[in-house]
Amino acid sequence: MSNSAFIFDAIRTPRSKGKPTGTLHEVKPIDLGAGLLQSLKQRNDLDTSYVDDVILGCVSPVGEQGSDVAKMIVQNADWDESVAGVQLNRFCASGLEAINTAAAKVVAGWDQLVVAGGIECMSRVPMGSDGGAMAGDAAFSIKSGFVPQGIGADTIATLDGYSREDVDAYAMESQRRAANARDNGWFDRSVIPVKDLNGLTILEQDDFIKADTTMEGLAGLRASFAEMGKYGFDDIVLKKYNTLDSINHVHTPGNSSGIVDGASAVLIGTGQAGLDLGLEPRAKIVSTAIISTDPIIMLTGPGPAAKKALKTAGMNKDDIDLWEINEAFASVALRYMRDLDISHDITNVVGGSIAMGHPLGATGGCILSSMLDELERRDLSTGMLSLCVGGGMGISTIIERV
Repeated sequence: MSNSAFIFDAIRTPRSKGKPTGTLHEVKPIDLGAGLLQSLKQRNDLDTSYVDDVILGCVSPVGEQGSDVAKMIVQNADWDESVAGVQLNRFCASGLEAINTAAAKVVAGWDQLVVAGGIECMSRVPMGSDGGAMAGDAAFSIKSGFVPQGIGADTIATLDGYSREDVDAYAMESQRRAANARDNGWFDRSVIPVKDLNGLTILEQDDFIKADTTMEGLAGLRASFAEMGKYGFDDIVLKKYNTLDSINHVHTPGNSSGIVDGASAVLIGTGQAGLDLGLEPRAKIVSTAIISTDPIIMLTGPGPAAKKALKTAGMNKDDIDLWEINEAFASVALRYMRDLDISHDITNVVGGSIAMGHPLGATGGCILSSMLDELERRDLSTGMLSLCVGGGMGISTIIERV
């Protein structure tokens, strides 16, 4: 029996600097995630015994985020003991992969109600803590032609002709849009304040956004990956992309996604689950797509993934009202818009991870909540969500209001 996968709610925490000086550093991953689940229960008067599973993305599932952190969060939130939990890792796509997996289970009729999203406390479990072959096994790195993602982003800029001014201008606009959305309350429906054990608010809104960003300030930042390129990584790229003479290193901390703490949770289920629990669906998941492209340049998958999602849905780009591409690097977003021939006017309309930060495993759920809120605010229908992914993968999901 085939069902529709309805979205009943989509929430996230504020995002804050993923360093020991960040506002959320004091909050353990299991507490950050549990706070979201408790809010999901309260705002929907949710009988948690109805929930079949909680699927959370986490890109560094070690230490405090290890041992199936999703199940630990379920228990920490005091949900019904019947609720299962699983952690998954598809690099930066983990949060959206969790959502897509939940939708697939619901559409198949195997589960009636699933919570999906992600968790990443980058101030407490630093990026790369989990190791792995991609960057940690020298023999595999040589065989696969591994280069760091930032050099891949710089290669995209070089191939497409994006200058330092182009990527800085994109970053500047991301900051402007995100600050405007936050300050006008456009995120308020979905952003759940983080509180301590005494109920006192630790963080109410995103505090990573740098509203005072200027082009002059961005221009003064040093390129992040130029020195790294000299260690041989540029040569690896140039061996494959042999029409290039050199790599133009244009990405800096100012035009790349920020390292932050954050979590997200999306409530997905069948129409029957909504009827049983008195939940009104806000949207449905129309189609999903995963694809892989060149693992050396690594970051060119989002456009092809979006095209695949459109094909699966029997749609074309003109059927999409708003587009969202995770701003891992400015050139990734610029390439996405070029690949799909879409305007920045309808892409990342409330800013993105350059301004708000990229809490790796949680980002897919974060961008879904922002997309859904903005579709409702503008009274539009359909949105496309996409992320670039390590190893050359790309992921996309189409949602439609109901």
